[in-house]
Amino acid sequence: MNHHHDAQNAKPANSIEHSGHHPTMANDGNLFLRRFWYTTVLLAPLLIVSNVGVKFLAVPDFDERQYIGFAISAVIFYFSLIFFAHAGHEFKSRQFGMMTLVSVAVASGFLFSVASTFFPAFGGTEFFLEISTLIWVLLFGHYLEARSTTAAGAALREVAKLLPKEAHILDGAETRDLPIDELKPGDIVVLKPGEKAPADGQIIEGSANMDEALITGESKPISKKVGDLVIAGSICLDGRLSVRVERVGLESTVGRIKKLIESAQATKPRLQHLADRVASLLTFVALGTAVLTVLVWTLVVGQPFAFALTLAVTVLVIACPHALGLAIPTVSTTATSLALKHGIFLKSLKKLEAARNITYVAFDKTGTLTEGRPAVTDVVASGMTTETELVSWAASLEQGSSHPIAKAILDYAKDKNISFKKVRNFKYLSGRGGTGEISHIQFRIGNEHVLDGLSLGQLRASFQRLSDEGKTVTILRSKERIHGLVAVADRVRPESKEAVESLHRMGVKVAMITGDNQGVAKYVAAELGIDSFFASVLPEDKYKKIKELQAMGETVMMVGDGVNDAPALIQANVGVAIGVGTDLTIEAGDIILTENNPADVARLLTLAKKVYRKMIQNLVWAVGYNIVAIPAAAGVFAKFGIFLRPDVGAFLMAISSVIVVVNALQLKRIKL
Repeated sequence: MNHHHDAQNAKPANSIEHSGHHPTMANDGNLFLRRFWYTTVLLAPLLIVSNVGVKFLAVPDFDERQYIGFAISAVIFYFSLIFFAHAGHEFKSRQFGMMTLVSVAVASGFLFSVASTFFPAFGGTEFFLEISTLIWVLLFGHYLEARSTTAAGAALREVAKLLPKEAHILDGAETRDLPIDELKPGDIVVLKPGEKAPADGQIIEGSANMDEALITGESKPISKKVGDLVIAGSICLDGRLSVRVERVGLESTVGRIKKLIESAQATKPRLQHLADRVASLLTFVALGTAVLTVLVWTLVVGQPFAFALTLAVTVLVIACPHALGLAIPTVSTTATSLALKHGIFLKSLKKLEAARNITYVAFDKTGTLTEGRPAVTDVVASGMTTETELVSWAASLEQGSSHPIAKAILDYAKDKNISFKKVRNFKYLSGRGGTGEISHIQFRIGNEHVLDGLSLGQLRASFQRLSDEGKTVTILRSKERIHGLVAVADRVRPESKEAVESLHRMGVKVAMITGDNQGVAKYVAAELGIDSFFASVLPEDKYKKIKELQAMGETVMMVGDGVNDAPALIQANVGVAIGVGTDLTIEAGDIILTENNPADVARLLTLAKKVYRKMIQNLVWAVGYNIVAIPAAAGVFAKFGIFLRPDVGAFLMAISSVIVVVNALQLKRIKL
């Protein structure tokens, strides 16, 4: 039977190849499981006819007992041939590892038992039950490993579920259903309540609350209107939307997420390379120890060859680097899954490993620490004027302007449900603002130029303070007096202060790199408690600031949200891009945070430290286990009466593998 061929044919198209084994290993999971159950059924009659059955179960001895045991174990041995197929690939590639050692152990044990059964000169010592038990354990262990290494494939399948199978295409006045594979940019799709967006696109008609939790991790529904971006996979909770398709397939948000998962699984952390080298070395150590065991016990100690060979087989069994092979992949897979649940996409597991050593985090300001758009931050009314009146008059005058500051004031009024007034004879004053009549009162709105000699009076101190904070201050006046000030700025995200404080608690310093002027940068840095800042930095020079920090001996993480941050992201020891649904160059970032939340950076560093700790724990256990177990199996502790049989070796090997898997799964319980 060509097990390898069967495995290849069964390989799913979206599978992720498992590092450290032949590429089909991860795809043989079901095959391992089936053979495990077949072996389980056969072990019961084998137990009855074995030496254990005669000694401990009071089974009557009879002449044909060993031959029946041979027949049953031969079937079980047949189920183990899948190991030999993978060992063959290791041999061809000259990368000897786990499967080589497993195959040698199983083959030597089975063949020795066959020889003992049919040729009395070998001493008549067979252990069909023990070697079958070993096969049974190995089949289940490799099923668990294959299951863990196909987690990425499962993740990809979950990503695929984010999209509907069909989209409602607007065709003239009617709609028709079209498979999403046939969508193209420019198509108009209709979203109804409860439906998922089939692609990224812009709303051209309608408004609705959208659930983006499956994509970005954002739990709160997000209000969307004409002009806003709809992310593929997000759910329309209410309303009806017409969306112009902009990105489809691999270029859509879901497609980019898929590429991120594939990229992460194609990389190995540094510790995985170390584990692979140790596993390969262990193969030669085990084989050498087995040979030496036979020579010493027969030629030096004078024990029978059958006894020495039994110990040698035990060495091969117990030295199987199964736990070592599971140590890193189980942690990596669990970490990737945990990160995905928190909106963290790992393009490189090496970079996650490197993130534990970060000493300095450099943030872009606009769009990262701040919201990236002007917003009203302060409203200061004067005299008899109320804040509501001030905002109402200012917003009414700004209705005719497309300036970002005007838009910020308008949005503020709408958010506060402040009504607008009718404006007569509005005129735009180039570089100064505008003027118009409301309720027979002539108003002027704009910068300091609208004062024309009129004093700010008591508002002077507020104006100066707001200006010093880097805010743009709009003045509203009538003919004889100042009614108040409206300050607009790129508002700092509420999460930014939490991010800086969390990083400081971890002993990590924080820098800010911005193209804004010194005043704005100084104010934001002071507000957030940032250690250092670089102002008036051109986009193309951001990476130079990263180099400066690195030259000071710092291990730097750069966090940015746009294309202009790409050089700095690449230069940094670890580059983190925020906002997978935006137009940022995700190719430049090593790690992607889907939410525009700087606080996720601290969670990322926490994850990196805990993942590395689990990897070290698993490696120490796997290597330490072999350091103790191999000498014990070789009979080094014989003077203390310690001898290990092959079945005991199989049990200990299984327990060791279970320990590293359980330890890796503990990552799921951590809080980020």
